[in-house]
Amino acid sequence: MYILGLESSCDESAAAVLKAKGVKTEILSNVIASQIDIHAQYGGVIPEIAAREHVLRILPTIDEALKKAKIKANDLGAIAVTQGPGLVSSLLAAIETAKSLALIWEKPIIPVHHIIGHIYASFINTNPLPQFPIIALVVSGGHSNLILMNEHYNFKVIGETRDDAAGEAYDKAAKMMGLSYPGGPIIAKLAQEFRISNKKCQIQLPRPMLNSPNFDFSFSGLKTALLYKLQKDKTWKKNMPEYAYAFESAIIDTLIHKSLKAIERYKAKSFILAGGVAANMALRSELTEKIIKKFTKIMVFLPKLAYTTDNAAMIAAAGYYNYYQNKDNAFLNYRKLKADPNLKL
Repeated sequence: MYILGLESSCDESAAAVLKAKGVKTEILSNVIASQIDIHAQYGGVIPEIAAREHVLRILPTIDEALKKAKIKANDLGAIAVTQGPGLVSSLLAAIETAKSLALIWEKPIIPVHHIIGHIYASFINTNPLPQFPIIALVVSGGHSNLILMNEHYNFKVIGETRDDAAGEAYDKAAKMMGLSYPGGPIIAKLAQEFRISNKKCQIQLPRPMLNSPNFDFSFSGLKTALLYKLQKDKTWKKNMPEYAYAFESAIIDTLIHKSLKAIERYKAKSFILAGGVAANMALRSELTEKIIKKFTKIMVFLPKLAYTTDNAAMIAAAGYYNYYQNKDNAFLNYRKLKADPNLKL
Protein backbone atom coordinates (compact mmCIF):
# COMPACT_ATOMS: atom_id res chain seq x y z
CA MET A 1 0.00 0.00 0.00
CA TYR A 2 1.25 3.48 -0.87
CA ILE A 3 0.16 6.49 1.18
CA LEU A 4 0.77 10.15 0.34
CA GLY A 5 1.31 12.19 3.50
CA LEU A 6 0.75 15.95 3.63
CA GLU A 7 1.71 18.38 6.40
CA SER A 8 1.31 22.17 6.69
CA SER A 9 0.42 22.82 10.34
CA CYS A 10 2.92 25.63 10.83
CA ASP A 11 5.71 26.80 8.53
CA GLU A 12 6.71 23.63 6.70
CA SER A 13 5.07 22.56 3.44
CA ALA A 14 5.73 18.84 3.32
CA ALA A 15 4.81 15.79 1.29
CA ALA A 16 5.99 12.18 1.58
CA VAL A 17 5.23 8.78 0.14
CA LEU A 18 5.16 5.73 2.39
CA LYS A 19 5.17 2.11 1.25
CA ALA A 20 3.71 -0.32 3.75
CA LYS A 21 2.85 -3.98 4.13
CA GLY A 22 1.72 -5.35 7.46
CA VAL A 23 3.79 -3.61 10.13
CA LYS A 24 6.69 -3.00 7.75
CA THR A 25 6.97 0.59 6.53
CA GLU A 26 9.40 2.34 4.21
CA ILE A 27 9.62 6.01 3.25
CA LEU A 28 10.14 6.39 -0.50
CA SER A 29 10.28 10.19 -0.41
CA ASN A 30 10.14 12.94 2.20
CA VAL A 31 10.13 16.47 0.79
CA ILE A 32 10.05 19.59 2.99
CA ALA A 33 9.81 23.19 1.81
CA SER A 34 10.95 25.12 4.88
CA GLN A 35 10.12 28.75 5.64
CA ILE A 36 12.63 29.21 8.47
CA ASP A 37 14.72 31.76 6.60
CA ILE A 38 11.63 33.85 5.88
CA HIS A 39 10.33 33.93 9.46
CA ALA A 40 13.76 34.28 11.10
CA GLN A 41 13.81 37.98 10.24
CA TYR A 42 10.64 38.45 12.32
CA GLY A 43 11.79 36.37 15.29
CA GLY A 44 8.92 33.90 14.89
CA VAL A 45 6.29 32.53 12.54
CA ILE A 46 3.92 35.09 11.01
CA PRO A 47 0.68 33.17 10.21
CA GLU A 48 -0.35 35.28 7.22
CA ILE A 49 3.05 34.92 5.57
CA ALA A 50 3.17 31.19 6.33
CA ALA A 51 -0.25 30.68 4.73
CA ARG A 52 0.73 32.47 1.53
CA GLU A 53 3.93 30.47 1.25
CA HIS A 54 2.04 27.20 1.71
CA VAL A 55 -0.26 28.05 -1.18
CA LEU A 56 2.78 28.58 -3.41
CA ARG A 57 4.71 25.53 -2.28
CA ILE A 58 2.31 22.68 -1.50
CA LEU A 59 1.61 21.47 -5.06
CA PRO A 60 5.27 21.56 -6.23
CA THR A 61 6.21 19.71 -3.03
CA ILE A 62 3.65 16.97 -3.74
CA ASP A 63 4.82 16.67 -7.33
CA GLU A 64 8.44 16.29 -6.19
CA ALA A 65 7.49 13.67 -3.58
CA LEU A 66 5.70 11.52 -6.17
CA LYS A 67 8.60 11.83 -8.61
CA LYS A 68 11.19 10.87 -5.98
CA ALA A 69 9.08 7.88 -4.95
CA LYS A 70 8.80 6.89 -8.62
CA ILE A 71 5.06 6.33 -8.42
CA LYS A 72 1.96 7.93 -9.92
CA ALA A 73 -1.29 9.06 -8.34
CA ASN A 74 -3.03 5.89 -9.50
CA ASP A 75 -0.65 3.83 -7.33
CA LEU A 76 -1.76 5.52 -4.11
CA GLY A 77 -4.06 3.76 -1.70
CA ALA A 78 -4.90 6.85 0.37
CA ILE A 79 -3.94 10.40 1.28
CA ALA A 80 -3.04 11.16 4.92
CA VAL A 81 -3.14 14.80 5.98
CA THR A 82 -2.64 16.76 9.19
CA GLN A 83 -6.03 17.92 10.47
CA GLY A 84 -4.69 19.74 13.54
CA PRO A 85 -3.64 21.16 15.90
CA GLY A 86 -1.74 24.06 14.35
CA LEU A 87 -2.23 27.44 12.71
CA VAL A 88 -5.60 27.29 11.02
CA SER A 89 -4.45 29.35 8.02
CA SER A 90 -1.55 26.95 7.52
CA LEU A 91 -3.55 23.76 8.09
CA LEU A 92 -5.98 24.77 5.35
CA ALA A 93 -3.29 24.60 2.67
CA ALA A 94 -2.66 20.84 2.97
CA ILE A 95 -6.26 20.00 3.88
CA GLU A 96 -7.89 21.79 0.95
CA THR A 97 -5.23 20.40 -1.38
CA ALA A 98 -5.83 16.87 -0.04
CA LYS A 99 -9.60 17.25 -0.51
CA SER A 100 -9.15 18.40 -4.09
CA LEU A 101 -6.77 15.55 -4.90
CA ALA A 102 -9.07 13.03 -3.20
CA LEU A 103 -11.88 14.13 -5.48
CA ILE A 104 -9.78 14.21 -8.67
CA TRP A 105 -7.82 11.03 -7.99
CA GLU A 106 -10.72 9.22 -6.29
CA LYS A 107 -8.68 8.39 -3.21
CA PRO A 108 -9.80 8.12 0.42
CA ILE A 109 -8.49 10.55 3.05
CA ILE A 110 -7.06 9.69 6.48
CA PRO A 111 -7.05 12.68 8.90
CA VAL A 112 -4.06 12.70 11.24
CA HIS A 113 -3.48 14.41 14.58
CA HIS A 114 -0.17 16.27 14.43
CA ILE A 115 1.10 14.94 17.79
CA ILE A 116 0.22 11.38 16.81
CA GLY A 117 2.29 11.93 13.69
CA HIS A 118 5.32 12.79 15.81
CA ILE A 119 4.87 9.60 17.83
CA TYR A 120 4.65 7.37 14.76
CA ALA A 121 7.90 8.78 13.38
CA SER A 122 9.57 6.16 15.61
CA PHE A 123 7.66 3.35 13.87
CA ILE A 124 9.09 4.13 10.43
CA ASN A 125 11.34 1.36 9.16
CA THR A 126 11.98 0.26 12.76
CA ASN A 127 12.95 -3.23 13.86
CA PRO A 128 12.04 -4.26 16.49
CA LEU A 129 8.97 -2.08 16.82
CA PRO A 130 8.03 -0.38 20.10
CA GLN A 131 6.17 -2.69 22.46
CA PHE A 132 3.06 -1.70 24.42
CA PRO A 133 2.46 -0.12 26.85
CA ILE A 134 4.37 2.90 25.55
CA ILE A 135 5.13 6.24 27.17
CA ALA A 136 5.73 8.95 24.57
CA LEU A 137 7.24 12.33 25.35
CA VAL A 138 6.35 14.81 22.61
CA VAL A 139 8.25 18.10 22.89
CA SER A 140 8.18 20.84 20.29
CA GLY A 141 7.50 24.54 19.84
CA GLY A 142 3.80 24.06 20.47
CA HIS A 143 3.60 20.88 22.56
CA SER A 144 4.97 19.28 25.71
CA ASN A 145 2.99 16.11 26.30
CA LEU A 146 3.41 12.78 28.03
CA ILE A 147 1.16 10.21 26.36
CA LEU A 148 0.30 6.63 27.28
CA MET A 149 -0.34 4.14 24.46
CA ASN A 150 -1.73 0.71 25.33
CA GLU A 151 -2.17 -0.29 21.68
CA HIS A 152 -2.12 1.31 18.23
CA TYR A 153 -4.34 4.38 18.11
CA ASN A 154 -5.16 4.19 21.78
CA PHE A 155 -3.88 7.40 23.38
CA LYS A 156 -4.22 8.91 26.83
CA VAL A 157 -2.65 12.27 27.63
CA ILE A 158 -1.25 11.90 31.15
CA GLY A 159 0.72 15.15 31.20
CA GLU A 160 0.82 18.41 29.28
CA THR A 161 2.14 21.93 29.52
CA ARG A 162 0.09 24.45 31.45
CA ASP A 163 1.65 27.40 29.66
CA ASP A 164 4.71 27.58 27.38
CA ALA A 165 5.83 24.43 25.59
CA ALA A 166 9.51 23.49 25.85
CA GLY A 167 10.36 24.59 22.31
CA GLU A 168 8.47 27.86 22.78
CA ALA A 169 10.45 28.50 25.97
CA TYR A 170 13.69 27.95 24.05
CA ASP A 171 12.64 30.51 21.43
CA LYS A 172 11.64 33.10 24.04
CA ALA A 173 14.84 32.59 26.01
CA ALA A 174 16.87 33.06 22.85
CA LYS A 175 15.01 36.30 22.13
CA MET A 176 15.84 37.56 25.63
CA MET A 177 19.51 36.95 24.95
CA GLY A 178 19.41 38.63 21.56
CA LEU A 179 19.79 35.40 19.63
CA SER A 180 18.10 34.60 16.32
CA TYR A 181 15.10 32.39 15.57
CA PRO A 182 14.66 29.45 15.98
CA GLY A 183 16.20 29.58 19.43
CA GLY A 184 16.50 25.89 20.29
CA PRO A 185 19.50 24.98 18.11
CA ILE A 186 21.40 28.16 19.07
CA ILE A 187 20.89 27.70 22.82
CA ALA A 188 21.84 24.03 22.48
CA LYS A 189 25.07 24.99 20.71
CA LEU A 190 25.99 27.54 23.37
CA ALA A 191 25.12 25.07 26.14
CA GLN A 192 27.39 22.49 24.56
CA GLU A 193 30.25 25.01 24.53
CA PHE A 194 29.88 25.41 28.30
CA ARG A 195 29.43 21.66 28.78
CA ILE A 196 32.75 20.77 27.16
CA SER A 197 34.55 23.49 29.15
CA ASN A 198 34.08 21.28 32.24
CA LYS A 199 33.33 24.34 34.36
CA LYS A 200 30.83 24.24 37.21
CA CYS A 201 27.66 26.17 36.45
CA GLN A 202 27.08 28.96 38.98
CA ILE A 203 23.66 29.98 37.66
CA GLN A 204 20.71 28.42 39.46
CA LEU A 205 17.35 28.25 37.70
CA PRO A 206 14.14 26.56 38.94
CA ARG A 207 12.65 23.26 37.75
CA PRO A 208 8.95 24.20 37.71
CA MET A 209 6.47 21.55 38.90
CA LEU A 210 9.29 19.04 39.28
CA ASN A 211 7.75 17.43 42.35
CA SER A 212 4.08 17.99 41.55
CA PRO A 213 1.87 14.90 42.00
CA ASN A 214 0.90 14.94 38.31
CA PHE A 215 2.84 14.73 35.04
CA ASP A 216 2.14 18.28 33.84
CA PHE A 217 4.80 20.79 32.78
CA SER A 218 5.23 24.54 33.18
CA PHE A 219 8.07 26.49 31.59
CA SER A 220 6.74 30.05 31.86
CA GLY A 221 8.22 30.50 35.35
CA LEU A 222 11.59 29.26 34.14
CA LYS A 223 11.54 31.82 31.36
CA THR A 224 10.73 34.59 33.86
CA ALA A 225 13.49 33.43 36.22
CA LEU A 226 15.99 33.65 33.37
CA LEU A 227 14.81 37.18 32.56
CA TYR A 228 15.36 38.31 36.16
CA LYS A 229 18.84 36.77 36.18
CA LEU A 230 19.77 38.59 32.99
CA GLN A 231 18.43 41.90 34.30
CA LYS A 232 20.51 41.63 37.49
CA ASP A 233 23.73 40.56 35.77
CA LYS A 234 25.18 43.47 33.80
CA THR A 235 27.91 41.22 32.36
CA TRP A 236 25.65 38.34 31.27
CA LYS A 237 26.69 38.64 27.63
CA LYS A 238 30.17 37.46 28.59
CA ASN A 239 28.65 34.36 30.18
CA MET A 240 26.05 33.55 27.52
CA PRO A 241 27.11 29.86 27.16
CA GLU A 242 26.68 29.39 30.91
CA TYR A 243 23.21 30.95 30.87
CA ALA A 244 22.28 28.77 27.90
CA TYR A 245 23.52 25.69 29.74
CA ALA A 246 21.62 26.59 32.92
CA PHE A 247 18.41 27.15 30.98
CA GLU A 248 18.73 23.99 28.89
CA SER A 249 19.60 21.89 31.94
CA ALA A 250 16.47 23.08 33.74
CA ILE A 251 14.28 21.98 30.83
CA ILE A 252 16.07 18.66 30.34
CA ASP A 253 16.00 17.80 34.04
CA THR A 254 12.26 18.47 34.18
CA LEU A 255 11.47 16.42 31.07
CA ILE A 256 13.56 13.49 32.28
CA HIS A 257 12.15 13.51 35.82
CA LYS A 258 8.56 13.47 34.62
CA SER A 259 9.32 10.80 32.02
CA LEU A 260 10.89 8.48 34.57
CA LYS A 261 7.89 8.87 36.88
CA ALA A 262 5.49 8.08 34.02
CA ILE A 263 7.43 4.99 32.93
CA GLU A 264 7.40 3.68 36.49
CA ARG A 265 3.74 4.47 37.11
CA TYR A 266 2.46 2.79 33.95
CA LYS A 267 5.05 -0.01 33.75
CA ALA A 268 5.94 0.92 30.18
CA LYS A 269 7.84 -1.52 27.98
CA SER A 270 8.88 1.18 25.51
CA PHE A 271 9.63 4.89 25.60
CA ILE A 272 9.40 7.21 22.59
CA LEU A 273 10.92 10.68 22.37
CA ALA A 274 9.32 12.80 19.64
CA GLY A 275 8.92 16.34 18.33
CA GLY A 276 11.25 19.13 17.29
CA VAL A 277 13.04 19.31 20.65
CA ALA A 278 13.83 15.59 20.22
CA ALA A 279 16.66 16.80 17.96
CA ASN A 280 18.44 18.19 21.04
CA MET A 281 21.49 15.95 21.47
CA ALA A 282 21.86 16.56 25.21
CA LEU A 283 18.23 15.57 25.81
CA ARG A 284 18.58 12.47 23.63
CA SER A 285 21.73 11.23 25.39
CA GLU A 286 20.82 12.11 28.99
CA LEU A 287 17.27 10.79 28.69
CA THR A 288 18.41 7.50 27.15
CA GLU A 289 21.16 7.03 29.73
CA LYS A 290 18.92 7.65 32.74
CA ILE A 291 16.01 5.56 31.45
CA ILE A 292 18.21 2.56 30.66
CA LYS A 293 20.03 2.91 33.98
CA LYS A 294 16.77 2.85 35.97
CA PHE A 295 14.76 0.44 33.79
CA THR A 296 17.12 -2.14 32.36
CA LYS A 297 14.55 -3.95 30.18
CA ILE A 298 12.84 -0.95 28.57
CA MET A 299 13.21 -0.12 24.87
CA VAL A 300 14.02 3.52 24.07
CA PHE A 301 13.18 4.92 20.64
CA LEU A 302 14.61 8.15 19.29
CA PRO A 303 13.38 9.35 15.88
CA LYS A 304 15.84 10.02 13.10
CA LEU A 305 16.76 13.69 13.07
CA ALA A 306 14.97 14.11 9.72
CA TYR A 307 11.73 13.07 11.42
CA THR A 308 11.98 15.32 14.50
CA THR A 309 10.83 18.55 12.89
CA ASP A 310 7.47 18.81 11.13
CA ASN A 311 7.45 16.47 8.14
CA ALA A 312 5.02 14.45 6.05
CA ALA A 313 6.69 11.07 6.53
CA MET A 314 5.39 10.93 10.08
CA ILE A 315 1.90 11.91 8.89
CA ALA A 316 1.93 9.13 6.30
CA ALA A 317 3.10 6.63 8.95
CA ALA A 318 0.42 7.69 11.43
CA GLY A 319 -2.19 7.52 8.70
CA TYR A 320 -1.11 4.03 7.74
CA TYR A 321 -1.20 2.69 11.31
CA ASN A 322 -4.67 4.18 11.72
CA TYR A 323 -5.69 2.22 8.63
CA TYR A 324 -3.80 -0.87 9.83
CA GLN A 325 -5.64 -0.78 13.17
CA ASN A 326 -9.07 0.40 12.02
CA LYS A 327 -9.23 -0.44 8.29
CA ASP A 328 -12.09 1.39 6.58
CA ASN A 329 -12.98 3.25 9.79
CA ALA A 330 -9.76 5.23 9.36
CA PHE A 331 -11.12 6.95 6.26
CA LEU A 332 -13.13 10.15 6.26
CA ASN A 333 -15.30 11.51 3.49
CA TYR A 334 -13.35 14.42 2.04
CA ARG A 335 -16.44 16.63 2.26
CA LYS A 336 -16.44 16.28 6.04
CA LEU A 337 -12.76 17.02 6.55
CA LYS A 338 -12.15 20.38 8.25
CA ALA A 339 -9.08 22.00 9.76
CA ASP A 340 -9.13 22.02 13.56
CA PRO A 341 -6.44 24.25 15.10
CA ASN A 342 -7.33 22.98 18.60
CA LEU A 343 -7.78 19.30 17.77
CA LYS A 344 -7.69 17.14 20.90
CA LEU A 345 -6.30 13.65 21.29
